[in-house]
Parts: sequence; structure tokens; C-alpha cells
Amino acid sequence: MTDHEQPRTVWGLRMSDAAANAEARRIIDEVYRPAAPVRQIPTYFKDDTPSPPFGDAEPVHQDDRRIVPAWAAGVAVASLGIGAGTTGIGCGAWLVLKGFASMSVTGVIAMGALFTGLAFAVLSIGVAFSRARRSVSRAVYTGPVTKNTLVTTHTRGAFARSHTHLHN
Repeated sequence: MTDHEQPRTVWGLRMSDAAANAEARRIIDEVYRPAAPVRQIPTYFKDDTPSPPFGDAEPVHQDDRRIVPAWAAGVAVASLGIGAGTTGIGCGAWLVLKGFASMSVTGVIAMGALFTGLAFAVLSIGVAFSRARRSVSRAVYTGPVTKNTLVTTHTRGAFARSHTHLHN
């Protein structure tokens, strides 16, 4: 037997050259086989329903896909601002007080905790007032609304300067 006729060991199995080449071709073909097309998810919606020539149009349901309520996002942003502001105040206090006395980092952290506590208390009171004020019912006017707008344009001068006036 020559060197080319010796069986090879592929994945723990003894194979001839032809069998090993066939197995390699199968693996390569499997790896490079085109994948099934991915279903495209639409990122927009266009309502082609014609609008009525006069009168009210029927309401169209629009899903609300927000994960976090707007007030919660506002509180989160305010909390980040408080944290950044407190860090700035603490660093400023440390720089100022370092010249007066040998103040430790623990003292600066204690002062920062005081400022942070006060800021969060003010934030929570503000959020509570905002939520309480928003719960008051409002009068909703449901009658017809007419808007009369008159636009006048005057063009004067050698270089045709236009002046547009809006009259309500």
C-alpha cells in the first residue's frame, strides 16, 4: 500500500481519501447553503383610507407601544441630573475644603449624601404634586371649531421684498 492509499482518520473514523473528500464537500456545502429569507417586519404604517370630503372622519386605532410612561422617564432623567449635580457639588466641596482643612473622602461622601437626599426629596414632592394636579378633570369642548385665517401679501420695492401678514 502506498501513502495515498492509506485510510485517513477523520473525526475518530478511519476513511479512505474518497470518503474523506466526500465528507468535507458535504460539510462545506452545508455551511455555505443559503439561509431561508428572514421575514421583514414593517417599520411604518400608511393608512390609505380616503378622508371624507366633509364632516368628521372615523377614528383610527393607534397602538401605544411605549414601554415606560412619560412621567417615569422624566423622573429617571431628573434622577440622573441629581446624581451628576451631587457629584459636582461634592467634588467642589472637596476642592474648597481641602485647602481649609484635611477633610477626608468619607466626609465628602457624607455631604454628598445630604445633598442627594435633599434633591431626591424635592424631586419626589414635585412628582407627587404634578401627578395630583394632572388627575383633576378638565372641561373638554366638543362643539364645532371654525378657524378663519386671512393672509395678505404686499410686494414692494425694486428688489421685490414681500411682506406677509396673518390676520386671525
